Amino acid sequence: MLIHLSISNFAIVDTLELDIPSGMTVITGETGAGKSIMLDALGLALGDRAEVDMVRAGADKAEVIATFDIQHLADAQKWLADHDLLIGNECIFRRVVTREGRSRGYINGTPSTLQQLRILGDMLIDIHSQHEHQSLLKKDTHRKLLDAFAETAALSENVHQIYQRWKQCNTKLNILSQQHDEVADKVQLLSYQVHELQLLDLNEGEVETLEKEQKVLANAESSMHYCQQALTLCSDSDNSSILHHLNITQHALNKIQPDNPFINDALQLLASAQIQVEEAVAELNRFTDHFDADPERLQEIEQRLSAIYDLARKHRVSPEELYMKQQALEKSLQALESSDDSLEALTHEIAQLEKDYVSKAKKLSKHREKSAKTLSQTVSEQIQQIGMPNGYFQVQLTHLPTQTPEPFGMEDIEFLVSTNPGQPAKPLQKVASGGELSRISLAIQVIAAQLSTTPTLVFDEVDVGISGGVAETVGQLLRKIGSKGQVLCVTHLPQVASQGHQHFFVHKQVKADSTQTNITTLNPEEKVAEIARLLGGLNITEHTLAHAKEMITAVE
Repeated sequence: MLIHLSISNFAIVDTLELDIPSGMTVITGETGAGKSIMLDALGLALGDRAEVDMVRAGADKAEVIATFDIQHLADAQKWLADHDLLIGNECIFRRVVTREGRSRGYINGTPSTLQQLRILGDMLIDIHSQHEHQSLLKKDTHRKLLDAFAETAALSENVHQIYQRWKQCNTKLNILSQQHDEVADKVQLLSYQVHELQLLDLNEGEVETLEKEQKVLANAESSMHYCQQALTLCSDSDNSSILHHLNITQHALNKIQPDNPFINDALQLLASAQIQVEEAVAELNRFTDHFDADPERLQEIEQRLSAIYDLARKHRVSPEELYMKQQALEKSLQALESSDDSLEALTHEIAQLEKDYVSKAKKLSKHREKSAKTLSQTVSEQIQQIGMPNGYFQVQLTHLPTQTPEPFGMEDIEFLVSTNPGQPAKPLQKVASGGELSRISLAIQVIAAQLSTTPTLVFDEVDVGISGGVAETVGQLLRKIGSKGQVLCVTHLPQVASQGHQHFFVHKQVKADSTQTNITTLNPEEKVAEIARLLGGLNITEHTLAHAKEMITAVE
């Protein structure tokens, strides 16, 4: 329940603090005084779109703070807890709009998105506007109202979600089906290419290994020739080898005085050289002993490399890249082959969605059919009480002939009305006048309000187009609803205003060069005077005051 509203620099409001009690609170005032400013400010706090002209002239920013008591609202408490915003038994909405057009929203002091403000706000307050009867001409509105009355809005949304998924799957299935022939050709080509590469059985890094081995085998004869030549130079048995000359050199130097340091160093180096040459000879001998020219292996490698080079040219890649090319082609083939699986999976999903749709839509239709009768009777009784004594209202459900899912169920929903005896019910737009449409809309709103679990209900001049006893009946209905919770009602009718448990009066004050709107709570005497003003205009007589007092006394 809304318990406090604080408004600062909003439109033509300077500063306003309102404590709002339970029950039915009526809001009246002269035309142009700004009766709806309070509701506009409340709407801003709850996530309505912000406009620059909401900021009062000369101010830097406008601010609205709405405080709600959520002590008995489990859904709101759960939502706040889920978003880490729950603080005690109160919920505070705050909205700031700057002169530059920037807007910020807060829930319990935490910055929040407009979407969050709206979602939570819908749990706390329900606003009925005087313009709602205009949307009553749309079938989409008829469906929503029936689902709200039948408490099937969630089921209807579930049906709609199934339909959307079904539609998406069908679109995707059509695209895949159209592409199927083209995909089949690609699969055939890729299958051949992959098979050809798989027959080659190329390993990663194999090309580099083969090329190195080929180079060794191709140079085998010259390698052996040069190795033998090196062995001859190093260790041949004749007197021309390197080892022979090293021995002669060392023998000659040993004849020099041994204590000469230069000669000793030279002898050590020569001895080391002799050892290294001998080790080199041993390595060369091992090479010649184990060397295998293997011309057959060379031929095998060259044939293998030739096959690799041919396929590399065919695929326009280097031989080293051929292995990665094979991996890529295999991956592409696997993806294309899985498209058949996708077709099968989509077909299966579509069948399952259609099954789910029929199950949920039939359940929805059953609830709608039952509630359509109740709503028809209830609205008929209501419109007869508010000025259409011979009228009756009918919710018509027409089963759709198509066998495929539809966006919102298996039936078309339309509101029909008959305003004169003996006349068949016809669509609203063909029968109802503006005043009659307004009354039908009001009847539906009052019924919806009686069923609503929202603690605060707002009616913004929904009584336009009625008067007299009809207006009194509407006022009694709103007071009855307010007795069970909280109703805020902007009105210009004394019959409705007199039914309020409390009364706010909206008026303008001109100070210097500025105009400001103020809202005051009327005491009993002031309330009588305001009801008299609504009854008699500017010239208030004793008779008018007596009539106003009589109206208020009759309610109390």
